[in-house]
Amino acid sequence: MKDLPSIGSLEETVLLIVLTLNGKGYGVSVAASYRERTGKEISVPAIHTVLKRLENKGLLTSALGESSAARGGRPKRYFDVTPYGIKVLKAWRETRNSLWDSVNLNPLDP
Repeated sequence: MKDLPSIGSLEETVLLIVLTLNGKGYGVSVAASYRERTGKEISVPAIHTVLKRLENKGLLTSALGESSAARGGRPKRYFDVTPYGIKVLKAWRETRNSLWDSVNLNPLDP
């Protein structure tokens, strides 16, 4: 784990959401999925900040899609998880599961 980048819970959640979107994740779709899955509001600019941060860490890649008249001729930037991003997610899941396995949340359990 020490050679892998640290990711916060928001970064982890966004990374997982992008993974579920199978290469079709862009700012608005990630924000909508975040709201749907967590019940919490998040702005599209905040999502863009997290997506860029994850891309800078090498956990995501991005590519421009087709431009559309509805977007004033601007293309959407689609994000996808890199193999390195999957490696980091798996490592953090393993660490988190190990921690959960080591605690007793019910004090009546032996």
